[in-house]
Amino acid sequence: MEIQVDAVPTAVHTSTHPQHTPETFKPLLSKLISSPSSFSRSDAVLAFEHLLDPTSTYPSQIGSFLTALHLSGREADDDVLAGGAEVLRRHAILVDVPPEQAASGKDRVVVDIVGTGGDGHDTYNVSTTAAIVAAGAGARVYKHGNRASTSSSGSADLLMALGCPLSPPRASSSQQQPPFRFLLAPHHHPLLAPLAPIRRSIPHRSIFNLLGPLVNPSRPAAIVLGVARPELGATFARALAKDETMQRAWVVCGFEGLDEISCAGPTRVWEFRRREGGGEEESEGAVDGGVIKEFVVDPTEFGLQPHALETVKGGKGPEENAQTFIQLLDPNGKRDEDEGKLGPIRDFVLMNTAAVLLVAGIVEGLPQGVQLARESIASGRAWDAFCAFREWDRAQAGQ
Repeated sequence: MEIQVDAVPTAVHTSTHPQHTPETFKPLLSKLISSPSSFSRSDAVLAFEHLLDPTSTYPSQIGSFLTALHLSGREADDDVLAGGAEVLRRHAILVDVPPEQAASGKDRVVVDIVGTGGDGHDTYNVSTTAAIVAAGAGARVYKHGNRASTSSSGSADLLMALGCPLSPPRASSSQQQPPFRFLLAPHHHPLLAPLAPIRRSIPHRSIFNLLGPLVNPSRPAAIVLGVARPELGATFARALAKDETMQRAWVVCGFEGLDEISCAGPTRVWEFRRREGGGEEESEGAVDGGVIKEFVVDPTEFGLQPHALETVKGGKGPEENAQTFIQLLDPNGKRDEDEGKLGPIRDFVLMNTAAVLLVAGIVEGLPQGVQLARESIASGRAWDAFCAFREWDRAQAGQ
């Protein structure tokens, strides 16, 4: 997902670091250009602190910085991504997450499912639907997302087509929060607004196209994160490992270059698990705080048959995808007549939901996750989770 912020209240246009100026930004820019391999996480932190302060840089410096990151390849470095994400989270409007316990007595962790976008496949809104199905299966899903950038229907577009106003954050209230929530990125990252014209003026994607999945303002402890290029898999896993809140993550990339778990064939997985206590420092794949393991999954490991990506294409726009969503989840909807179309999309959703339930610690295996996801849909609990969010969202908006 891309963080797109086009409008921002004037109140946030104040200097966050008076000691930061265009002159103090110059050495950072010079280092990135002259010695990109030595540009460290601490350099990235300082650079992004400058970027988020409208008095600390000139537009030309920002454009040069984003282009230098892009041309040097440092925008896809885990230290640079972790540093940028650290600053964006620090300045975000965070979400109040009251503690909750599952029936087992364990804390219910917050989980997200999100992709970087840019895979060019324009598939159905599987991550948004999987998030809601997972919520119906007992997960606590706070999905961070936005409107479409590279596809015909982004997560926010789908939800708005389904009647959700996507209200801005409000002070925490005593009202019980639904198991699924959607956090619209522009509402939580207002300091990015002044950068929007500059980002539009450069002829390439920038690091901000990659940072979105790393800056969920609810600070989830688990995530399924899709990348469109396999070379980004280990990079994102290492960047997630540097976020001390993150306990377990699946970074996934379908062999077709899909930023989801593919229903058509194999998917590469980079799994990060935070180490509990000591030990394992010398084990293969060890990183600070945990272990990263790389492996491959395919539909048969979920107990499902593969489906060509052509069968899970999205509609012409969010309204058409919204109809598919209703047919999939509304227990009162008509499904039989469209089963040929819905079957592959349902399996696509089941696979990605199973991964969410796995990283959230609700299931111990993918087939069990598929079974819980099926029950969430068949019982109507997934639809109930969506309706609970829509009702809550409308109440927040005063509707």
